[in-house]
Amino acid sequence: MTTHAQIIDLALDRIVTGYVFPQRAVEVDQAIRARLASGAYDALSGAAFCAAVTAHLQEVCPDKHLRLLWQDEPRATESAEEDAGRAAFLALMRAENQGIRRCEQLDGNIGYLDVRWMADAGEGARAIGAAMELVAHSRALLLDLRECRGGSPAGAAMWCSYFFPDDQVHLNDFYERSTDSTRQYWTLSHLPAPRYLYRPVYVLTSATTFSGGEDVAYTLQAYERAVVIGETTRGGAHPTDRYPVTEHITVTVPTARTTNAVTGTNWEGVGVRPDRDVPADTAFEVAYKEALERRA
Repeated sequence: MTTHAQIIDLALDRIVTGYVFPQRAVEVDQAIRARLASGAYDALSGAAFCAAVTAHLQEVCPDKHLRLLWQDEPRATESAEEDAGRAAFLALMRAENQGIRRCEQLDGNIGYLDVRWMADAGEGARAIGAAMELVAHSRALLLDLRECRGGSPAGAAMWCSYFFPDDQVHLNDFYERSTDSTRQYWTLSHLPAPRYLYRPVYVLTSATTFSGGEDVAYTLQAYERAVVIGETTRGGAHPTDRYPVTEHITVTVPTARTTNAVTGTNWEGVGVRPDRDVPADTAFEVAYKEALERRA
C-alpha cells in the first residue's frame, strides 16, 4: 500500500518540475511537507485525504487547477505513450457530442447553444460547424456556458473565431514552462460554417463555468463582441496536465499560463465578471428578454 508520504513525494515532484510558476512550486513543496510532518493527514484517507491536500495546495497557491484528485475506479499508473492524455480527451468529446448539448431556434428567431466542453479544434470542427450552421440566420445568439467545465484551448479559439470577420484577431498567448515558449492563438482563416457577424451575442455564465468556457467568455467580453450575463465564473486560466500518482489518485499541474491580447492578463483566481450580474438560474430569461428587445 502506498503511504501518504510516498503519494505526496510523487505529487510534489510533478508540481516542482512542471508548475508554470517555479518559485510558487517551491513554496507549495515546503508547505505540504510541513503539513505532512505535523501529522495533518494521518487520520485521512481516500477522497478526504485528497481534498485536504488540495485545500492546502490552494491555500499556498490559489490556483484552482492545482489539485490532488481521487477517483473511485482504479486507473493504470504506467507511463503511457505521449498522446495518451489527448486520446482520452478525444474519446470523452466523442461521448459528449463534442461538448454540444443542445442547439435550438427560440421564438423570435433567437439562436441558442448549450455548450458543455470546448472540443478539439480538429475532431470537433464539424460538430461545431454544424451547430453554428443551425443558428447562422438567427438575429441574436445565446451561447450558454453555465455548465461548461473546460476543454481544448484550440477549440475555444475556434468557437471565438465564428464571431470575428477574419483571421486578423489576436485572441491570446499561451506560455509553456516545459519548452519555455509562447504560442499565439488567432482567429482562424477557414471555418466549416458561416461566421456569426454584426448581430448580438449573449454568453451565459455560472459559478460552475471553468477553464475553456471561461476562455471564450473572457475573450468575447474583452473584445466587446458579447455581453456576459450570469455569475462570476470559477477562475481557472492555466492549461493543465494530469499525472497518475496511484491507481486512485491523480495530480493536476498547471504547466502553462494564458495572457489575453486585449487585457494583458487573464481570469485566474478572479473569474470572468459578467456585464449583467444575475443568478445563474435566471441568466437565460434575462438574456432572452434582452435579445428579443434589441435590434440587430
